[in-house]
Amino acid sequence: MTNGGSNQPRPTRNERREAAREKARLLREEQKKRERRNRFLIQGGIIVAVVAIAALVGTLIFQSVRPAGPGPANMASDGILLTGGEDGTIAAVETAALDAGEEPTPTEPDESGTVANIVMYIDYLCPFCGQFEATNSESIRTMVESGAATLEVHPIAILTNKSAGTQYSLRAANAAACVADRSPDSFFDFNAVLFENQPEEGSTGLTNDELKQLAADAGVSSLSSVERCIDDVQFKSWVQDATNRALTEPVPNSELDAITGTPTVLVNGQQYAGSLDNPDEFQAFVVQATSATFNDSESTPTPTPTPAPAQ
Repeated sequence: MTNGGSNQPRPTRNERREAAREKARLLREEQKKRERRNRFLIQGGIIVAVVAIAALVGTLIFQSVRPAGPGPANMASDGILLTGGEDGTIAAVETAALDAGEEPTPTEPDESGTVANIVMYIDYLCPFCGQFEATNSESIRTMVESGAATLEVHPIAILTNKSAGTQYSLRAANAAACVADRSPDSFFDFNAVLFENQPEEGSTGLTNDELKQLAADAGVSSLSSVERCIDDVQFKSWVQDATNRALTEPVPNSELDAITGTPTVLVNGQQYAGSLDNPDEFQAFVVQATSATFNDSESTPTPTPTPAPAQ
């Protein structure tokens, strides 16, 4: 009996050494190929990332340095003036839009003493503004609808950095400007639903889609145009300029040097400093301020013509 097995002679030590060297060489070449592939992929990924970052930075720079456009129509005073319509509804006083860099034109108040001129500077993220609105919105609506008062609303954004980076205060003021521009007679209702759905200060606030839904809920006309205006933050520059003016310049038709906080509420030029959650107190203030204007108008003698000298 014979044992099975290979008839090939065992490789010598030199042959084994050469085989090991060849295998090592092949492994080194394969490793180099892998390294070249990985380097190519990494470089390609870096290029893609750099291009994406450059595009994002370019967009942000463009948005930050783009020329300021005109402000919203119907806010020539930096606020929208609402009065009672003939059918008992609330209507906006229409005005042309401010050109970029143009100074606002103060509203001429009714000084007859029979109408309360209510002016409000508000921030849609301000909790105290929300409190005042919840307390007094319906009584103000009644006064305006009946013709007993006019209402001028100035949306400003002093809490832009208080919404976890989303700039809700600015975006909400812009949305209000969009409605004033495209659907001014819907402004009162849109202003109301913004406060009814007011987010907490420090939260991310409402998204643009949620702002657009509130515009639809308020029954704005030209809805698609308002939605584009909200998405584009079309009146961002105007909001920033109007906010700066409110904080640094004298308040028209009053003795205030500037706005120091929100809400700032004026009635016939007098600042309301009472309770934010007592509707009776605000209504009493409206009556008092209006009566003071009436008494001032009554005590001012009406000029009479000077007789012409005899010929």
